[in-house]
Amino acid sequence: MNIRDSAILLFISLTLVISSVGCQRRIGPPDDQEELTRPEKVGSFDRLYKQNCSACHGENGSGGPALDLANPNYQALVDDASLRRWITYGMPGTQMPAFGEEAGGFLTLQQVNTLVAGMRSRWTTVDQKVPEMPHYSSSTIGISEQGHHIFQVHCSSCHQRRQEKITDPSYLALVSDQSLRTIVIAGRRDLGQPDYKQVQPGQPLTDQDVSDIVAYLHSLRSDTPGQPYPETSMRGDM
Repeated sequence: MNIRDSAILLFISLTLVISSVGCQRRIGPPDDQEELTRPEKVGSFDRLYKQNCSACHGENGSGGPALDLANPNYQALVDDASLRRWITYGMPGTQMPAFGEEAGGFLTLQQVNTLVAGMRSRWTTVDQKVPEMPHYSSSTIGISEQGHHIFQVHCSSCHQRRQEKITDPSYLALVSDQSLRTIVIAGRRDLGQPDYKQVQPGQPLTDQDVSDIVAYLHSLRSDTPGQPYPETSMRGDM
């Protein structure tokens, strides 16, 4: 047998080996059952959270641009009904969109419940309820002047910095009063933002204090966000 014949036999042998290995795989998409699952059939908290929540709230519930859901204070503060409502319908006055089917989103009621249950099981501590914690939502009427005083004494030392200036109307145009209230109470551990127990050391903020601070911040909002010059001023400059 010459060299040419040997080369041909070797080529044929390799072809047969490769073909036999290839026959063990199906033609078509990868054999990944998770990827092939229809969106409305996905039941894994990890996958639902990664696809719908992690971009804003962080990979593990914190570290994102939006509220850190893994904050135990937040989990102690908000009830299941509110979590379902925000996931399903979105939060007015913020960038939080609606994810529920009945509001035009893609998540079924069961998937929304899976997200709520997963947050509770992973990010709720056993003994986190604190009796003096202010209410998540409140009918207490805030006093802007008093809120200004509390802010100046206990908050301005951090929030007068440009990168943390929450009194900027541009920031306030993107966040609702409820979001402000939630942050004041729960804090943002991922950003070093103190909670209601740490703002005034040894004297936790009361429900009235929180309402006052929110009222003050609300008073700083621009009626025309994105338009820094009111129409009257523009006419005067012409």
